[in-house]
Amino acid sequence: MNAMIEMQGVSKRYSRGNETLTVLDSLDFQVDAGDFVALMGPSGSGKSTILNIAGGLDRPDSGRVSVAGSDLGAMSSSALAPWRSMHIGFVFQSFNLMPVLTALENVMLPLLLTPLRSSERKKQAEFALDVVGLSDRMTHRPKQLSGGQEQRVAIARAIATDPDLILADEPTGDLDRESATSVMELLQRLNKEMGKTLVVVTHDPMVGELAQRTAHLDKGLLVDVTGEGP
Repeated sequence: MNAMIEMQGVSKRYSRGNETLTVLDSLDFQVDAGDFVALMGPSGSGKSTILNIAGGLDRPDSGRVSVAGSDLGAMSSSALAPWRSMHIGFVFQSFNLMPVLTALENVMLPLLLTPLRSSERKKQAEFALDVVGLSDRMTHRPKQLSGGQEQRVAIARAIATDPDLILADEPTGDLDRESATSVMELLQRLNKEMGKTLVVVTHDPMVGELAQRTAHLDKGLLVDVTGEGP
């Protein structure tokens, strides 16, 4: 099985006043193509930092990171932006939708970084909204949608460019149980039916139960991995 994410000896530290915090400590971590991995552990254990490094939003202080066949350490900051638009879809807890834009316009945003014509961008965004079950909400703005619908728009935005890898940071954190279940079933379907590799940071045991593998972190170390990959 090809590795979608491969981290070798990855360390990350942050300074807070006179104190240095080690967030990741010589971490070795691998996610195979087609896998669905839940990252779990206490707050501050390094879960979101792994997502940020895998998505090219942050760089480690040491170690090697390869994602979708690319060595991220060898890429310039200017090269990372188009690389992300091709390979990575992000889903966040707070949705991060533009309130003045419709659902369709929000989903089209990442497609602006592609060479597609306007008509092609619209067609891909409409398809993504159809995949998440919101064909009838394309002209609605975020304030006209429920929390679960907003997160579905965010997922549609994440898959609009047909990325290899979806990185989701607490995607159910602001949702009620019914909406959270619906969102996670959607993400699971994207993994099983569309072959998307999925890494989800979560405190929600339900997410861990749906994932193929669960990786537990504590103080920047990978302490336990359960389950089997694809």
